[in-house]
Formats: sequence, structure tokens, C-alpha cells
Amino acid sequence: MKFVTTFAGLMLAATAALAQQALVPAQSEIAFVSKQMGVPVEGRFKKFDAQVAFDPAKLATSKVAFTVDMGSASLSKEADAELVKPVWFNTPKFPQASFQSSAIKALGGGKYEVAGKLSIKGNAQDVVVPVTLAQSGANTVATGAFTIKRLAFKIGENEWTDTSMVADDVQIKLKLTLTGVPKL
Repeated sequence: MKFVTTFAGLMLAATAALAQQALVPAQSEIAFVSKQMGVPVEGRFKKFDAQVAFDPAKLATSKVAFTVDMGSASLSKEADAELVKPVWFNTPKFPQASFQSSAIKALGGGKYEVAGKLSIKGNAQDVVVPVTLAQSGANTVATGAFTIKRLAFKIGENEWTDTSMVADDVQIKLKLTLTGVPKL
């Protein structure tokens, strides 16, 4: 009985330590870069949240999830009004995009691969996100970038499926500042 009580106490302590990990929104960003008629155009999502339970010593049980408020996309005043419409993000029907990790792999030197499922506009795709972690004081900064095919998520429908106007490739860039991550 004493073993069970001690084990349960250790599990609660470990869970509490991971639960203290938190996103620092003011020091974080999620951006996207698309090409319109061959010219790179960068936008940002103003509202997002992350749930992180990351321990570099226990990658098998580490998890990363985030949600993005698709209505918070900002590209330009004109584009912002269009992005919420059904042919683009369709935010009335699909207000959030989400990512849920399925595996985290250490590559060495503070570099990781985070595999998981990205869901945008009701369409889910498996993605692998290369991430670099750097710690400074109490903060850990996770940076990474990966490319998606917008048409796989039905972003830009009807006449916007023509990739000569808006390229199919969209780069997603992440900078997530977290507190409470164990020493790398």
C-alpha cells in the first residue's frame, strides 16, 4: 500500500510539474507566408493557444497541442475581410485550426521533430514540424517552420484553386515562448 501511495504521489507531482508549462502569448507568434503571383506575402494569426506537456527526458509521454483562431488572421485590411469567407477559411463554420502531436523525436542539439495531425477547415493532414528549442532563464523558445499544401485543406476554393494566382505551398512559421519546461 505504501508503494502505491508513493507511486501515486510521484505521478501527481510529475503531472503538476508538466501542468505548470504555459504559453507566453506576448512573446509568441504564428505566421504564414504564401506567394501571390510569385511574390511572398506574410500574415499572422493574432489569437492562438498551446497546451504543452514536454519533458526532454520523457519524449514518449510528451505532448504538444495548439489551437488557432482562424478569424484572427491578419494579412492586409483588404485580405482580412476575404480570409473569413467560405472560399478561404470559412470561419463561421470552422472557427479554429488545431494541431495534436502524436510523436516527438530528438535529433540532438536542441532540435526535435514533432509529428502530428493538423486540422484546418475540417480537413486533417499528417505533418512533421522541425522544432528548435532554446532556453533562457525561465523561458523556453520553440521555433520551427513547415510547409502545407493549402488546397489539401480546401483553402482557396472555386476560382482560387488556380495556383498561378496564389501558390499551393504555404509556409507556417512558429515561435512559441513557454515557461515551466524542464532543463534541456
